[in-house]
Amino acid sequence: MKLRLRSATAQAVAFVFIIMLLAAVLAGVMIAILVGFDLLPEVPYPALVWSIAALIVCTAIGTGLSALLGRWFLRPVNQLIKATRSVGKGDFSVRVDETGAKSELADLMKSFNKMAEELGSLELFRRDFINTFSHEFKTPIVSIRGFARQLRHADLTDEQRREYTDIIINEADRLTNMSSNILTLTRFENQQIVTDTEDIQLDEQLRSCILLLEKDWMKKNISFDLELDSVHFHSNQEMLSQIWLNLIGNAIKFSHEGGEVRVSCKKVGGRGVRVTVADDGIGMDEETQRHVFEQFYQGASSRSTAGNGLGLTITKRIVELMHGDISLKSEKDRGSVFSVFLPDMAK
Repeated sequence: MKLRLRSATAQAVAFVFIIMLLAAVLAGVMIAILVGFDLLPEVPYPALVWSIAALIVCTAIGTGLSALLGRWFLRPVNQLIKATRSVGKGDFSVRVDETGAKSELADLMKSFNKMAEELGSLELFRRDFINTFSHEFKTPIVSIRGFARQLRHADLTDEQRREYTDIIINEADRLTNMSSNILTLTRFENQQIVTDTEDIQLDEQLRSCILLLEKDWMKKNISFDLELDSVHFHSNQEMLSQIWLNLIGNAIKFSHEGGEVRVSCKKVGGRGVRVTVADDGIGMDEETQRHVFEQFYQGASSRSTAGNGLGLTITKRIVELMHGDISLKSEKDRGSVFSVFLPDMAK
């Protein structure tokens, strides 16, 4: 049967054994040569003296071999130590050479490279988030400052003053909403379990969310097609409302004047519920669909005229916390369909 040393401890023991064996063999060869050529002097108590001499020679040879071979044996460990220090200084691009052997040390080196790769991805994400966050905050602030300076001019008409004031108010509202959404996203990203669950009449909650957005859909003369089963559901009411307000709000925002939004709520085989929100608005191209759930992503210019690119990120995070899933089907200029499945948390 083929044996394979998988344990680092076993490898270390084997290394020490080989060193001892080589030292003993070399010492034995040296003594045999001396005996063969009659080079050993006469001494009292020869057995004791030559045994001690052999032990000293074995020790000297073993120490020399250990110094030479130890560098090779410990090279992966030293490389790992050096790489760990580099990571500690913030260099996440460092990697160690992985060995083909099957051992704890090889697994450790693979795990280190995986850790460094993940840390590098997190650092890249952090920098990208900071850059995007700074840009998103800077844009409305610059706009507010510019129009505030315009208001200082005495030759403005009343209509211009109202227009500039409305722009400042809208940009301030945008900053407020962005700050609120960032705080909400941070709270949900740091949350691992759903608490404060209760029994909810889900179809009634969806109707309430639609009524909360009445001002928006009345302004665009949008109609609703509701297909809502009577569903008793056990979950966190606030988090569910956040999902529906984001999805229905987006459907209204990107619908055409006089368009229609369809909302359905169906039980799924006693396992949970599926809620679908569809619109016949501007839709999304394939590139936008791939990135639509990313932070601050707003897609093409037609979709970047409103919002801050955080609503769907928050929505997806809540769905993940509830162990559900969210999917999207969309076609440019033909609308979008968001489908959310959520398991009943009372099951």
